[in-house]
Amino acid sequence: MDPSKYDPRELGLRVGLEIHQQLDTRRKLFCSCPTTLVSEDADKDEFIRQLRPTRSELGEVDIAALFEWRKGRLYHYHAPRAASCLVEADEEPPHEINREAVVIGLAVALALGSTPVDEIYVMRKIVIDGSNTTGFQRTAIIALGGGIELESGKKIGVQTIAVEEDAARKLGEEGRYTHYMLDRLGIPLIEISTAPDIETPEEAYEAALTIGQLLRLTGRVKRGIGTIRQDLNVSIKGGVKTEIKGVQRLDLLPKIVLYEAIRQKRLLEIRDELRSRGVSRRDVESAEIVDVTGIFRGTRSKIIARAIKRGGKVLAVKLPGFHGLLGVEVQPGRRFGTELADYARFWGGVGGIFHTDELPGYGITEEEVEQLYKAVGAARGRDAVVIVADEEPKARKALQAVVERAAAALEGIPKETRAAKEDGTTRFMRPQPGSARMYPETDIPPLEVTEDLLEEARKLVPEKPSEKLRKLKERYGLSDDLARQIVRDVRLDLFERLAERYGDKVPPSYIASIFTNILRSLSREGVPIDNLSDESIEEVVSAAAQGRLAKDAVPDVLAYLARNPGARLDDAMKALGIQAVDMSMVESMVEEAVRALEGEIRSRGYAALSKVMGRVMPKLRGKVDGRTVAEIAKRKISELLGERRG
Repeated sequence: MDPSKYDPRELGLRVGLEIHQQLDTRRKLFCSCPTTLVSEDADKDEFIRQLRPTRSELGEVDIAALFEWRKGRLYHYHAPRAASCLVEADEEPPHEINREAVVIGLAVALALGSTPVDEIYVMRKIVIDGSNTTGFQRTAIIALGGGIELESGKKIGVQTIAVEEDAARKLGEEGRYTHYMLDRLGIPLIEISTAPDIETPEEAYEAALTIGQLLRLTGRVKRGIGTIRQDLNVSIKGGVKTEIKGVQRLDLLPKIVLYEAIRQKRLLEIRDELRSRGVSRRDVESAEIVDVTGIFRGTRSKIIARAIKRGGKVLAVKLPGFHGLLGVEVQPGRRFGTELADYARFWGGVGGIFHTDELPGYGITEEEVEQLYKAVGAARGRDAVVIVADEEPKARKALQAVVERAAAALEGIPKETRAAKEDGTTRFMRPQPGSARMYPETDIPPLEVTEDLLEEARKLVPEKPSEKLRKLKERYGLSDDLARQIVRDVRLDLFERLAERYGDKVPPSYIASIFTNILRSLSREGVPIDNLSDESIEEVVSAAAQGRLAKDAVPDVLAYLARNPGARLDDAMKALGIQAVDMSMVESMVEEAVRALEGEIRSRGYAALSKVMGRVMPKLRGKVDGRTVAEIAKRKISELLGERRG
């Protein structure tokens, strides 16, 4: 598949963004716990829950909640005493909404030209995947409308701005149990939802970048992995809105948007092909699941043989008219058969499926395929057959899910919530939630948006990116390109702090390049730069300012600190064989070189500086920054010439 041959505008692409960003507040949204994460071995309490769906006020059960409940999962919660309380455990009613979080949210809303609501009401949004101990997430709309402007001049509307509680931190799965840490649960988030005005993958990237930039300019949002995510609502002409959750890497966003548009286009083509073949939904749904274990008693397929040996069954089902369609690529590296396998895995809990568009193969012979067709009454060249080998109840549920998904292909694109993958493709996550998902929170009183509250917010409204660019160039002497890069960087606030403290010793342009060049290069090499704390980066810059660390050694030191969280600068220098140089020794070396070149210095003056540097730098390169050595050399030359440096 060549994704470049698809024109998003011709497909009628429409995208809406939901930007979620953690706010840097002193306490959580509905209690007084701090908004910090703790280590997994921290002092904590533990408890286990099973969550169940409930009917809404209209008597309806949300389909997404029902889906999660059918998995039969048990949730093991780890409640660290330093970062959670009875509110997170759902053993105590929530406190009043965090005023600080509301003020920050309103400041962002004002910057976006949104209209604050008169009164803030907290709602419950049903979520029973275990990420909330209550079975719902608390959220509150604080403003409506507004928008952003792209560099092209195009305006992207904002529909709603909300503050809500972040979910618990997933630690992993073990059998029926899913483990969650409650330190993250309740950290305030701001959610900014745009209108579906975005028409290309590039516009989606720029819109997300612009909103993220504005959030960072407040100086009141958290940084680091997991603190921001982008959710997408994507559709094309003739398709349906599909939700894509959990895009954390901004650079991946355009690819995800394009791949989803392609997927929907390909699914519509599969629908049209099925209809042209005269296949009806009733044909698919009436297919019977058949036990074909006997065919595979002596199979060379290791997967099937292992399943049978464990007492499992091999079940099969015919998909009438689907021959050749399960092998159709719907996204790069993902075929329509993969879509069916996703449903089998999530509804049946099986490892995967086999289907006749890929057989014979995987140890399954042509003879076994022929018997398979006969066993289910399928016609070669017209029908497809899907098989699953596992415990019989699981295999049956899996094939029932396959039949349901195949039947939905007659309608085109099912309403789904999908999860983003690292290669830009997506996978089925759960059915799309319905309108029965939201209902009022009765434990929290509404908050009136007073003039006092708005006045507090106005003080936090960030300056426009264009104004910040101007200041960066004027104050720190950055080039236009470097200023644009640093204003987009998540560590913009750290750069400004370091430039103020050390800019007289280390050029601000070099400090900026640490973020825009060195760290990005390390990231491309696979170095986990998100492990670097502000304190570690400042320690490196401070050492460079003191002349203890040469600029040449900075990338290696940062890489070491990133790979060894908790290590200090001295640890890195020792491990890398970088000796901290005694500056008095440097002074002596320079002074000796100046004396040796006294005649030339008296005749040429400062023009002899290069000769002095040529004598000492071979011995000091990689140990002391050349700029520091040059400063010492100029001072020694000045002393020799009996001049006072200006």
